[in-house]
Amino acid sequence: MKAACFGVPLQVAAYVLAALLLSFPAVASQAQHVVMFSSDAAPVHSQLFIAKGDGTGERPLLPLTGLDYSPSISADGQWVIFTSERDGSADIYRVHLDGSGVERLTDDPAYDDQAVLSPDGKTLAFVSSRGTGRAHIWLLDLASRRAHLLTPNSGSDFRPAWSPDGKWIAFSSDRDSNASHLPGRWELLQSLSVYVIRPDGSDLRRVTRGRGVAGSPRWSPDGKRIYYYETTELGAWYAEDGNEARGSTQIVSIDVAEGSLIQHTIGDGVRFAPQPLPHGALGYLATVKDRNVIRLVQNDGSTANSQPGDIHGASWSTDGKQVVYCKFSHPESPEVLPAFSREPGFRLVRLTGRMFFPAISPQGDQIAVTTGKKFESLALMKPDGSDRKIVFTNKDGFALAPSWSPDGKRIAFSQGMYFRAGPHPVGQVKLINADGAGLQSISVEGTNSGFPSWSPDGQKLVYEQDGHLVVFTTATNHRTNLTSPGAQRDNFPKWSPQGDWIVFTSDRDGDEQFRIYLIRPDGTDLHKLTDSPGDAHCTWSPDGKSLVFASARMGFKDERALSTDAQPYGELFVIQVDGTGLRQLTDNQWEDGTPIWFAEPLGKLASSEASQR
Repeated sequence: MKAACFGVPLQVAAYVLAALLLSFPAVASQAQHVVMFSSDAAPVHSQLFIAKGDGTGERPLLPLTGLDYSPSISADGQWVIFTSERDGSADIYRVHLDGSGVERLTDDPAYDDQAVLSPDGKTLAFVSSRGTGRAHIWLLDLASRRAHLLTPNSGSDFRPAWSPDGKWIAFSSDRDSNASHLPGRWELLQSLSVYVIRPDGSDLRRVTRGRGVAGSPRWSPDGKRIYYYETTELGAWYAEDGNEARGSTQIVSIDVAEGSLIQHTIGDGVRFAPQPLPHGALGYLATVKDRNVIRLVQNDGSTANSQPGDIHGASWSTDGKQVVYCKFSHPESPEVLPAFSREPGFRLVRLTGRMFFPAISPQGDQIAVTTGKKFESLALMKPDGSDRKIVFTNKDGFALAPSWSPDGKRIAFSQGMYFRAGPHPVGQVKLINADGAGLQSISVEGTNSGFPSWSPDGQKLVYEQDGHLVVFTTATNHRTNLTSPGAQRDNFPKWSPQGDWIVFTSDRDGDEQFRIYLIRPDGTDLHKLTDSPGDAHCTWSPDGKSLVFASARMGFKDERALSTDAQPYGELFVIQVDGTGLRQLTDNQWEDGTPIWFAEPLGKLASSEASQR
């Protein structure tokens, strides 16, 4: 679900970009590379709030500083543990319930999130991507500040919860699952089960049925039962989007010793983050008309809902008298913002507010980008996001993936319907002048063609046509198959700056998984560059020696039903053209994709006005 609460004007965003990029430790002055990418579903702001147990009497817990989320209240009611990106990467902090005493607990370039304090207040259980890049449960001793991995495995683990006596930790995990793709599409579904483990790593076992989705476990006050929400893999997909019928979830509890089940809710509705409270009460988040509410159900069945909002991560105090949560804010208009990089040599800039597929002009002074609620428009803007203007709008479909001609006079792009929409949607490759005039089609009518890329000499374009790649010669209008037609889907081709390679994404391995391939412009030397499923959106470095791409290889960072993103597993990586030197740039719970690699140093990207402020 998404809701626009407030936005920042583009001129302010330009100032933020110029001023804040230098504040992130991982983008210090030695950084030479600048990558811009789309991260549309990530909130621009997220603020912590505290209220009475029924959601009334809300007040901010902390001032708005950027992104604060995933709060939890300690068992003694003295602390709120939360995640913050205020200093760059996602790290764990704590603060008193009156907003005083903010203290940083973790400091690592990896993703740290979903932290809960043990009942004795000595140990922090949290999710981290340290070491492997995947989300696992870690424990931090607060006295020594030493952390260690609790749940090593090939899957991912989420949402730890301490038992009241501190002898067990429950968590959800997609280990040993076989969730596939969304039917007819490419997005990954997620299967989850609830597990328990002792803090010393012993006695790991699964407590739920092992199919479908069982997430966000919380212990009953007496420690005998674990509460969680339950749905199917497909149901979690629709629950994420707030579909109360197709994404219906139920709150269920299981007796940890005996395995007996109790279903606490019935009927349609999206319900998640359950927490059993004293005197038989139950708190959870529920979706009502595409907004979330804090719902408190008493033992007699009476129900109270808070005011709806973009509410996430509700956590009640042990006595049920207070609840803490965060509210997301998405931009009302397009914005260009700084992003944290794990690699000190890279500075990252993200696009929000429905902007995708950026392309930098040869002169480096303009960005062409797909924009609009339905991806229907092409816009031009300065690299800092200012002076944005629409040059084309498609009333009957998308306007995607612009590509500048080497002389900067024309833009090639995709017009129509794409991404497996319908049995054979129509899509065309179009050319348009940079001023919005001179629209023309260069692809075969009736085909599904798109995602063009110019050759460095401007004489040819490569694009996808009905699942294979075609090279178009501008002088003669001649088309040649670069890859052979077949059952595969070859897509997102990009010509190298030197003209010696074309990189593209394909599922030609036959397992419906996309990987990155290279091929010579004459069709020779076709080979696979990456062998991890879920690689796409590849773009060249200015010198043609490396590539930046999006990948799903590190898996989910959280439960899908709790996400705001269709592909929250998307991270950015850099790799050399020979397949060596793989490095991870982003590490977060948002979808990062459609990157471009700037040829200019960062200082030239900010407007002179912003740079002088």
